[in-house]
Amino acid sequence: MSTARITSVADAVLRPVRAGNAFEEAVEALLRTLRLGVVSAGDRLPPERELATRLGVSRATVREAIAALTDSGHLESRRGRYGGTFVVSPAAPSTELAPETAAALENVLTFREVVEVGAAEAAAKARHADPANLLAHQQACACAADYRPADSRFHLAIAEATGSELLINAVAEARVRVNELLDAIPLLPKNIEHSERQHRRLVDAIAAHDPERARAAMHEHLEGTAALLRGFLG
Repeated sequence: MSTARITSVADAVLRPVRAGNAFEEAVEALLRTLRLGVVSAGDRLPPERELATRLGVSRATVREAIAALTDSGHLESRRGRYGGTFVVSPAAPSTELAPETAAALENVLTFREVVEVGAAEAAAKARHADPANLLAHQQACACAADYRPADSRFHLAIAEATGSELLINAVAEARVRVNELLDAIPLLPKNIEHSERQHRRLVDAIAAHDPERARAAMHEHLEGTAALLRGFLG
């Protein structure tokens, strides 16, 4: 694909991302360019400097996103005079879900957003919530060799802090649904590192009994996961 074509089409695809989840949304944007054929198999991506400008992020963030997609098999780096970052040819291994499951992605993300953001707010309002328990779950999550089950336990601990059995059941259902989707995409170390910072902000907001901050922290956290799911599976 010519540079001119990349430039004209990329304007509609590579748009500035939000600062809160810059890495995750940069990954989503790059995957979208591959899925839409803006850069085809065997073609070279635009330079890091151009991608950083288009996405409104630092070159370091672009470099981290490219490294993650290189590890996942979507991209490869070549050295030398004609080097750069290229889309893998033949096509990278597919992580696509069955069509009927992929069509339900937004349904699951909407359900999770409503339930878990509400749970974070309710936990911050609950005077009987135990911040030490939440912190213990957060620290266990940060150290876990098997990250996703520990992540689920942390989110369920937030629901338990609300004292509402119905809300606990709703969060558990949301986690079952979203974990089925997460199992279809790779674990990205940079995303885990970022998620743990967000987890700590959640614990701090709930411990401070600040429902607005807890809502905002959970919303930002879920949007990062949603960006990756949309990028890999959308």
